[in-house]
Amino acid sequence: MVEPIRMSTREEREQWLREAHYNVFQLKAEQVYIDLLTDSGTGSMTDRQWSAMMLGDESYAGAKSFYHFEETVQRILGLKYVIPTHQGRAAENVLFSFLVKEGDIIPGNAHFDTTKGHIEARHAHAVDVTTDDAKDTQKEVPFKGNVSLEKLEKVLKENPGRVPFMVLTVTNNTVGGQPVSMKNIKETCVLCHRYDVPVVMDSARFAENAYFIKMREPGYANKTIKEIVREMYEQVDAATMSAKKDAIVNMGGFIATNRKDWFEGAKFFCIPFEGYVTYGGLNGRDMEAIAVGLDENTEFDMLQTRVHQVRHLAEKLDEYGIPYQRPAGGHAIFVDADKVLTHVPKEEFPAQTLTCELYLEAGIRACEIGYMLADRDPDTHENRFCGLDLLRLAIPRRVYTDNHMDVVAAALKNVYDRRESITRGVAIEWEAPLMRHFTVQLKRLG
Repeated sequence: MVEPIRMSTREEREQWLREAHYNVFQLKAEQVYIDLLTDSGTGSMTDRQWSAMMLGDESYAGAKSFYHFEETVQRILGLKYVIPTHQGRAAENVLFSFLVKEGDIIPGNAHFDTTKGHIEARHAHAVDVTTDDAKDTQKEVPFKGNVSLEKLEKVLKENPGRVPFMVLTVTNNTVGGQPVSMKNIKETCVLCHRYDVPVVMDSARFAENAYFIKMREPGYANKTIKEIVREMYEQVDAATMSAKKDAIVNMGGFIATNRKDWFEGAKFFCIPFEGYVTYGGLNGRDMEAIAVGLDENTEFDMLQTRVHQVRHLAEKLDEYGIPYQRPAGGHAIFVDADKVLTHVPKEEFPAQTLTCELYLEAGIRACEIGYMLADRDPDTHENRFCGLDLLRLAIPRRVYTDNHMDVVAAALKNVYDRRESITRGVAIEWEAPLMRHFTVQLKRLG
């Protein structure tokens, strides 16, 4: 299906953004021209997925659709026990409710917002062990999402008995959608298991990660995506997934594990939080669509088309000299706001300011992945300015044309060309104590 989109006026956008307290999450969808807020649940399903939904079995317990869904997850990931949930953060909530205790230390390659939120809400600590290559946005490294084994081992050595698991995110969204190499996945698992620490793979974009392994890592060019995926999961202990990304559905997720004790423990939290263990917050038709989506999107041609469009946008930004996290990832372009708005101090949130400027320029909604999303340190309550400050242009799967990407690039060029005149950013007027970026209220400065 298609829907008409309307280009608003600058005056309208100024009013709408002011009413939204300069937080683009608070905008109405009809106030947006091109929506690159997220690739989560915003893709277009295929004819096979829509057909599969007509076969949905809506039985409360033991539905045929669950067993089809379960078999597909088992076949593609190679993990035995499967619990459906309504989305990825629900999978984290169920599994972490069983595993995470106050005072625990959970290392990871740049935990994303919900992952870190679920950890810190339980008064545990998320520790970033991403490779230092990720900090330099202009450095061309094929696997910038990798775990630093030295940082990880330091955490494991210093915290015996306090690390219930390690989170390995593929691809690494927080540092720019950067992939993790097969070599690094295996070395991370070996190191963690040496210290009796299990590995949980955050799998939202696992298929895109497998694509980059095929294209960039020696020894994998002749392997299929499905073969690479099975190898990625050979040594991990569990996976959580938002199926809204690489299964290309509008809602859904799951937990998968080879550990029966984790499966049994998580079940007790699934039932009160999500529903009975064979539906877990999902309709039967949703599970049918996920099963087809997992199969379809672990094929090379589907992923090649997807990544091409991201690369197309990157090439346009290269033409205009706009700095982004290089090389381009699989689901989004992450513009380096610190390098664009050089006159806006970090205390005034450059990436959030750039997000507002892009919307005002052309009605394009993007997302800040930076100092606002980083929240405050749970101990000191100070803003965390230690990471990257990025504007994410997340491209929904199978939704926009390359012409839309050209419009996005041109609008961003217009902002970039007047960057010297942007000297003030935004200030927080109200914020939630956790995951504040979704609901924060801001004011413009200057």
